Amino acid sequence: MRIGPYKLKNNLFLAPMAGVTDRPFRRLCRKLGAGMAASEMVSSNSLLWGSKKTLRRADHAGEEDPRAVQIVGSDPAMMAQAARYNVDNGAQIIDINMGCPAKKICNVYAGSALMQNEKLVAEILEAVVKSVDVPVTLKIRTGWDRANRNGPSIARVAEDCGIQALAVHGRTRADAFQGDAEYDTISAIKAAVKIPVVANGDISTPEKAALVLTCTGADGLMIGRAAQGNPWIFREIAHYLASGDKLAPPPVTEVRDTLLDHLESLYAFYGEYSGVRMARKHISWYSKGLRDGAAFRHRINQVETCVAQRAMVRDFFDRQALERAA
Repeated sequence: MRIGPYKLKNNLFLAPMAGVTDRPFRRLCRKLGAGMAASEMVSSNSLLWGSKKTLRRADHAGEEDPRAVQIVGSDPAMMAQAARYNVDNGAQIIDINMGCPAKKICNVYAGSALMQNEKLVAEILEAVVKSVDVPVTLKIRTGWDRANRNGPSIARVAEDCGIQALAVHGRTRADAFQGDAEYDTISAIKAAVKIPVVANGDISTPEKAALVLTCTGADGLMIGRAAQGNPWIFREIAHYLASGDKLAPPPVTEVRDTLLDHLESLYAFYGEYSGVRMARKHISWYSKGLRDGAAFRHRINQVETCVAQRAMVRDFFDRQALERAA
């Protein structure tokens, strides 16, 4: 799959997720098979660009090409300025967020709220595409609500404006993350345009990945929540799509070692205080479904240091490995 001049190693994308897809997680998912991973969304408000949070969100040091930064906002001129700023600071692809359903984003008429106004959508896309000489991509939903599934219309607007790839979450903004993803609308969007379309929503197993590709005709797949605590999903999906065979899940020792490496990258990226706290949700996801996991999560959320957190993780997963070997 290609986006502009960039040939991706496969058609599997990590979905940008606020508070999750930081540089350590993006690098891990790409190592384990994701062909593409964009940053968390970065505000188009220039007053925020110098903040530590925004600088971290756009930090792609050591990542594979292409480096993609997702921007969010509702003013065409500010979005164009944000695109130029991020390209000047190393972004090789600009992704525009028109898919986020969060109230704090929609309340300022950004994210998926923009799908109510196709004229403004066109103005933003035209402004951003004209402002940079790198590929611009777009993330949308199927529509604003179930009575207004205008995804195909927005997709045609995007193609006409020069958008080079389109990711579609298979729910409306009103649905947020409730109910099942609607792949028929993604199929209609794919049929409406010639640019690559990436399907997103409820892709949690290799079998589901193959089904979604078949029923939507999409060019690629975007995985979000299913990768939390399970970055191996990219490896497993890639193998299944290529061979038709399922890989065995990673042994608990591999989960332990991967999590410990992930912790080290979080500590290095955020520092001890913030790193320990950012790590808590990842530890929770990695330990989900394991014996005594709830008690373990309660205990580890009380520790304040890298040393204590690391030791508790190692001890918990070592005990899991011993139990399985017995």
